[in-house]
Amino acid sequence: MLPPDSTPEFIQGARNFRSTHWSIVLAAGDSQSRETTGALEKLCRAYWYPLYAFVRRQGWSEHDSQDLTQAFFAYLLEKKGIARAAPEKGKFRSFLLASLTNFLNNERDKRQRLKRGGGVEILPLDLENGESRYQREPSTVDSPERIFERQWAQTVIEQAAAKLQAEFAAAGQAERFAVLKDFLMGDSELLSYAEAANRLGLSVPAATSAIHRLRGRFRDVFHEEIAQTLDSREEVSDEIRHLLAALG
Repeated sequence: MLPPDSTPEFIQGARNFRSTHWSIVLAAGDSQSRETTGALEKLCRAYWYPLYAFVRRQGWSEHDSQDLTQAFFAYLLEKKGIARAAPEKGKFRSFLLASLTNFLNNERDKRQRLKRGGGVEILPLDLENGESRYQREPSTVDSPERIFERQWAQTVIEQAAAKLQAEFAAAGQAERFAVLKDFLMGDSELLSYAEAANRLGLSVPAATSAIHRLRGRFRDVFHEEIAQTLDSREEVSDEIRHLLAALG
């Protein structure tokens, strides 16, 4: 969870980004172009777990939820479900949740097992790991929608952290990231600045400066990740506030 005092830093400094994956998809409408399909697939691969958790919370069994999640992506990718995107669904998460809700309602009306997917893998999703993750979720009385919003926010953070980790690894600084990652969103409860400096062979001021730069880069990557799921880059700050509120 992000600490309350980090909110201003995450909201400030939203930059002008290139065309986002979601804006590419929306602009193409029901096009089956390689660019559109690739952008949609990338978003779906990154953000499938909040959808799976939503389906499970709706009361579907583990295996039905796995089938339904894959079938929903088949609907989007093969049945041109993206053509149903409307201006008021400018956020990717809003479009997905509304589309998935309609999709599940249709499945309930059919009163039968899924036939559309037939167990065929549409996207390489680790659905079994998704079930393990779902079982580790704390027991709450939260609504499926609340679960979805919270898991979406957590996924954004995880995606941003994973991208930053990859950047450090590519630069030959995997060990530095491993030591400093707990400082991404606030002071670490496990490691002091002095201990981090000792592990990295740095002075405390040098380690403090490294942590400051890490947080700045994480803020940029975090903004970029959120922008990928929006139609308008001007929505980034509002979306950050929404996601922080969802984390509670």
